[in-house]
Amino acid sequence: MHHYIVIEGSLGVGKTSFAAMLAERINGQALLEDEEENPFLAKFYQNPKKYAFQTQVFFLLRRYHLSQDIAQIDLFKRTVIADFLFDKDRIFARANLEDEEFWLYDQLFQVLRKRLTPPDLVIFLQAKTEVLVERIKQRHRKFEKGISFKYLDQINQAFNDFFFHFSDCPLLVVNASEIDFVNVPEEFDDLVERIKAMKSGTQFYVPARSRGTL
Repeated sequence: MHHYIVIEGSLGVGKTSFAAMLAERINGQALLEDEEENPFLAKFYQNPKKYAFQTQVFFLLRRYHLSQDIAQIDLFKRTVIADFLFDKDRIFARANLEDEEFWLYDQLFQVLRKRLTPPDLVIFLQAKTEVLVERIKQRHRKFEKGISFKYLDQINQAFNDFFFHFSDCPLLVVNASEIDFVNVPEEFDDLVERIKAMKSGTQFYVPARSRGTL
């Protein structure tokens, strides 16, 4: 089994739910971020240009400090499952910041990134933008009401592009539009077994229902 697993994907895809479930199943330690801790986030959705830089720098530093916690954990005794990849912060920064702001942000990002432990497996939960919209509606977060379809689609495509070129560690791509790991135990079980068998390269998970094994 891998020692440091990251669950990633666009807004609303189910990263935190899956990370918490996986940690419980394998007796690992979940490292979860709370977006609502960001005091600028609600303001950003109301006025992106004014609050984008503050929002991104807060997320960058918060994710850096959370990632540093991994260094305090004996990864050979307990697997860590995080619901964020530090590198993904740059995806949002590129989408939200003006060129001058991004240049300044990126100087800080590159310095901090060098100090962190990289994961040995990333699981990318991929979904259609229409699915993400519905899932965001279902979780009823007040500050997310200001998210437009256009912005969500832009971020979703940026994630797809990023992971299309990702090669830093083994990557398992999961079509989260076609699987309900929260409400269908058999689908969650099947995905966990696939994760345990994951070894190297980029691989694509085919849900059991599509294979006709459920």
